[in-house]
Amino acid sequence: MKSTYFLSLILFWFLASSCSENSVVEPIILPSNLSIEIEYLGDGVVKANFTAEKAVFYKVNFGTPGESLVRVDGNSSSKTFTIKGDFTLQVQAHTTEKDFIEGTKVIRMNVDALGLDPNSGYTSPTSYDEYDSVWADEFSDSKLSAVWNFELGDGCPLTCGWGSEELQYYKNENATLLDGNLIITAKKEIAGTSNYTSSRMTTQGNKFFTFGRVDIRAKLPKGNGFGPALWMMGENISEVGWPKSGAISVAGMVGGSSEKGDATVNGTSYWDNSNKEEFSRGKTTLPFGIFNDEYHVFSIIWDSQKIVWLLDGVQYHSLDITPSVMDEFQKPFFFIFSLSVGGRTLGTPDEGSVFPQKMSVDYIRVFQKK
Repeated sequence: MKSTYFLSLILFWFLASSCSENSVVEPIILPSNLSIEIEYLGDGVVKANFTAEKAVFYKVNFGTPGESLVRVDGNSSSKTFTIKGDFTLQVQAHTTEKDFIEGTKVIRMNVDALGLDPNSGYTSPTSYDEYDSVWADEFSDSKLSAVWNFELGDGCPLTCGWGSEELQYYKNENATLLDGNLIITAKKEIAGTSNYTSSRMTTQGNKFFTFGRVDIRAKLPKGNGFGPALWMMGENISEVGWPKSGAISVAGMVGGSSEKGDATVNGTSYWDNSNKEEFSRGKTTLPFGIFNDEYHVFSIIWDSQKIVWLLDGVQYHSLDITPSVMDEFQKPFFFIFSLSVGGRTLGTPDEGSVFPQKMSVDYIRVFQKK
């Protein structure tokens, strides 16, 4: 009996060993070549399309607060967004529940994608308790106010390229009024020796101020090579020249996707220091989106002590102007609205630069202390 029992154990061990030696564990093959495409269908609806070789199923997360990965059937999934923002779409391509590859795409929910009013965005108050309104242009008439002058051409012969090697030729035809907005358009067209045109407008000789609050509501262009500028220059520039006249940039931008150029605005001041140009610059970047998405209000609060820059009512830069070398800022300044193309700072438009580009100004409002 015992011999039979031991013989059975030996036979079982032999068979088990033979099976383990001959069995082969198939390796897990992960999916590959995951491709993700996003379709914006309007009114906040987004469709994500995805494919991957050897994928058995997919999981998707559209990146909204509190959302988790969800298994989906097929190669697409849709979602309706209701708020503005940048959301990260996450897609996993699975072989098994634990074996997968993944990829991401940014979904940009701006005014256009949500189907909102194109004039939406931040709006500033029409009055302030401590200030009187001294001048405003709401651009709501059928023709441009006589307050505005146009500076034309390429700056030659005195300041060819307008002092910074700009590439555009300024024309008054590129500034129009539409639906209560001033539209300055940069176009790719030949004028003189330039391949681009735009507009540059000033209130020199007509409207100039010393101190106060300035609010400018505008939507800016986007792309490499575009430089929208809402700024001010000393009224005495014809007498003292640059940089002794001084300048205050209420808002300026170096367009482009690199370094979040389309989402970053600069507040800058320039002055003379022993016949040399000095400047101070502060900047702020939108938490999501770009300045082409919707309107924002660019402001300065300027008094005898300092200049403060604000975006949508929030301060982001300040400059002490009490040093005697900065006495330019104790004198009157006029306004300049311009949209330049190319130059030392902006670079040259490239294959990704889309023409035409527009800077839309809803209003400019000037207030001074009571």
